[in-house]
Amino acid sequence: MLRALVRETLLVPSQLILPIFVLPGAGRREPVGALPGVDRLSPDLAAELAAQAAAVGVAGVLLFGLPEEKDAVGTSAWDPDGPVPAAVRAIRAAAPELVIITDVCLCQYTDHGHCGLVGPNGEILNDASLPNLARAAVAHAQAGADLVAPSDMFDGRVGVIRDALDEQGFAESTGILAYSSKFASAFYGPFRDAAHSTPTQGDRRSHQLDPANRREAVREGLIDEEEGADMLMVKPALTALDVIADLSDQTDLPVLAYQVSGEYAMLKHAAAAGAFEFKDAYLESLLSIRRAGARAVITYGAVEAAQWLR
Repeated sequence: MLRALVRETLLVPSQLILPIFVLPGAGRREPVGALPGVDRLSPDLAAELAAQAAAVGVAGVLLFGLPEEKDAVGTSAWDPDGPVPAAVRAIRAAAPELVIITDVCLCQYTDHGHCGLVGPNGEILNDASLPNLARAAVAHAQAGADLVAPSDMFDGRVGVIRDALDEQGFAESTGILAYSSKFASAFYGPFRDAAHSTPTQGDRRSHQLDPANRREAVREGLIDEEEGADMLMVKPALTALDVIADLSDQTDLPVLAYQVSGEYAMLKHAAAAGAFEFKDAYLESLLSIRRAGARAVITYGAVEAAQWLR
C-alpha cells in the first residue's frame, strides 16, 4: 500500500483508446494476419466490440474505414453511408458514453494508397488534397463523431478542417485530434496490411517526419495547436518517448500517443516465442508511454489491458 501511495504514474482503463478497422456490410469479420488478435469488422460487429470496450472502462475507439470502392481522389472517404459513418452511428447506439474518434486520411480510400492526391509525376499534392480531407471530416462529424483525427501529416490541414467543421455547424460538437508528430516509421507495416493502404509506388517520407528530428516533431505539434487542434498525438509511441515528454512540456493541450501496429505485434510475437509474459511486458510498455507524458494511449490491446487493470 505504501508503494501505491507514492506511485508517480497511474495507468487506468479510462486512459486507453481502441483502434477498430471497419468493413462495409454486416456480420463480416476478417482476421488481420500481421496483427495477432485483431480483426476487420463490419459496423454491427464493431459496435459489439465497442460496447465490450465501454463495459470494461475503455475511454474511446478510433475508427479506420475500408471501403468497397477506391479511386484516385478517395471519393468514398466522404460517403455518408461508408463504413466509418455507419460504424459511428452503430457505436453511438450501442455505447452512447464512448468517445468516438475517426481517422481522417485518404490512404485507405485511394487506389494508389497515398494519403492525398498524386500529381502526374508521382508527386504528393499537399494543398490540392486538403479540401478532400475536410469533406471526409465533415462527413464523420455529421455521422456523430466526437473527434476527427487527421493522420495525413499534410501542411495546413488542421486549419482547413477546423474551418470546414465550423462552417457546417460543428464548432462546439466535434473536436480535432491531430496526428501532429507522426514519424515515417517501419513500425506501420501491420497497419498497412490491416487497412489495405500500402502505396502502390513511392512512400510517405515527403510529408511524414524524419525519425532523427526531435525538435521538428515538437514544432509540428505546436503548429497544429495554432491551427485549431484540440488534442495532439505522437506516433509511434515507444520510439518517441522523448518527443511525448518534450511536447507535453511545451503545450497545454492533451498529448496522446499511438502504440502502433508494429509495436503491438512485436510484443505479441516476442511473447509467443517465450521471451516474456505478454501481460507484464504489455502493461509495462503502456505505463512507460504514460510516464513520458501521454494523457491517453491508443493501443490494439485496450480491452485486454482494461480487464487486467480492473
